Amino acid sequence: MDGMRRRPEALTEREYDCVIVGGGVCGMSLAWEAASRGLTAALVERGDFCHAASANSLKVVHGGIRYLQHGDLYRIRESSEERSSLLRIAPHLVRPMPIVVPTYRGLLRGRTAMRAALVLYDLLTFDRNRGIRDPRNRVPRGRLLSRQACVELFPDLDQPELTGAALFHDGQMYNPTRLALAFLRSALAAGAAAANYVEARGYLRRGDRVVGIRARDLIAGSDLEIRGRVVLNAVGGWTPGLLESLALSRPTRPSFSRDACFIVPRRLTGDHALAVQGATSDPDALLSRGARHLFLVPWRDCTLVGVWHVVYEGDPDRYAVSAEELQGWLDEVNAALPSLRLRLDDVSLWNAGLVLFGRNEPGARDLSYGKRSLIVDHERRDGLGGLITVIGVRYTTARGVAARAVDLALRRLGLGARPSATDRTALFGGDYESFDVLAREVASREGFRPAEACVVPLLRNYGSRYADVLRYADDEPGLGRALDRSTTLEAEVLHAVREEMALKLSDVVFRRTDLGTGAYPGDAAVERCAARMAAEFGWDAVRVGSEIAEVRSRFLRLS
Repeated sequence: MDGMRRRPEALTEREYDCVIVGGGVCGMSLAWEAASRGLTAALVERGDFCHAASANSLKVVHGGIRYLQHGDLYRIRESSEERSSLLRIAPHLVRPMPIVVPTYRGLLRGRTAMRAALVLYDLLTFDRNRGIRDPRNRVPRGRLLSRQACVELFPDLDQPELTGAALFHDGQMYNPTRLALAFLRSALAAGAAAANYVEARGYLRRGDRVVGIRARDLIAGSDLEIRGRVVLNAVGGWTPGLLESLALSRPTRPSFSRDACFIVPRRLTGDHALAVQGATSDPDALLSRGARHLFLVPWRDCTLVGVWHVVYEGDPDRYAVSAEELQGWLDEVNAALPSLRLRLDDVSLWNAGLVLFGRNEPGARDLSYGKRSLIVDHERRDGLGGLITVIGVRYTTARGVAARAVDLALRRLGLGARPSATDRTALFGGDYESFDVLAREVASREGFRPAEACVVPLLRNYGSRYADVLRYADDEPGLGRALDRSTTLEAEVLHAVREEMALKLSDVVFRRTDLGTGAYPGDAAVERCAARMAAEFGWDAVRVGSEIAEVRSRFLRLS
């Protein structure tokens, strides 16, 4: 198998064209973009891959419809194009999702305004289904729902002011960590190298040029020097701290928000996402329907609720969500839809990460969000060659931002234009014609065939590479059973350890499998997973206990 092999010491054996610091979706997209264009690339991440902001979103792939109220045509086109790219290149991990926005009496909140918005948006995104092979992944036109149709979907909206609803589709990620890993697996297959739990601690510098990084292998405890002709910073909220050692005359200090949502481990809105009006407004809107929308988003068997934004200026390793904050959010959602009656004990997890944000006055209630990703050419800005900083503003646009950053890197390397093809090249696991055909393949497969409840999750996570997992069950039938009441096969645990660089129990539970991404999977599943990893790594009872305790503490982790 062509799996991921962790060999951090090998990163010191050559000079790379690009050294990428940061293993979120932005860094992984950079690695794939560089490798796909024939550049040698190495990526390091101080924690596990995709452990921070990239893993902790509302799982929505934005098509840009809300930017109509800003008159921001650039963002509409950028978002729609990148949504289409993800639907093309990762059809197993990204699907269209219907979203309902209720309409009410009044001008901007009414049906006429929403009809105009849907028509204009469909015209602006006329090419949204270009090259999407699987019919399941094509984005329908928006349309209006009658009052009766809206109430049939959401009986609790039956209020005198309701006039109906607008229905449109955005994309949804089945598993954001596996989508990021698909970028990384594609990069590694194209010749890139990567290692998790390797911390960049500073830069190698020769005169007015950065020529690599000083790093620490946090597993082995050894120091590394990784050389590169260009270093690409993709560490998001950790950017100011990483750049501090360079003492730049104009420090890069962008504003960040701690974006957060929470998970309720049951469906609240059927198969449709629902927009409800929260308590804050958008100060940048040219045309506003009133308060900003909060979303109740069906995801697997759960509901994601959010998003809330707080300007964050503290230690990027210490952001958290307090019980008081979560209660305030519950109050806001319950005020918008009183029938929910959500309480703290309805919440299984909160997700939060640091996201590039707009500039806001201290203490502002109505916040300006980030609108453009940031690519800083430090040679042009600071006279320091060999260094580029890349901070994405949305998961959705990470691939496109990476393409522009690698364009810049190619110019700085003096290599000339090498056009990007990543918007139409299938990611790892995404090379298939039809999801239904994949399902029939599994049903007719010789060798182990998983239980019916496990088939769709298996195919959604691994796509056309599902057999990489099932081979383990072919060799050892016991690995074909699901972990307790979950849909995660024990074979996935072994696959994560041997083929995907999983080193900790939390890596498997939260980032390689579905096991703990929605709600606590139960002691039996966690302990069985830990036992399998202990057999692979030789963990003693103390280590097993600490790994299990770390996972359990995440449910419900409040401060």
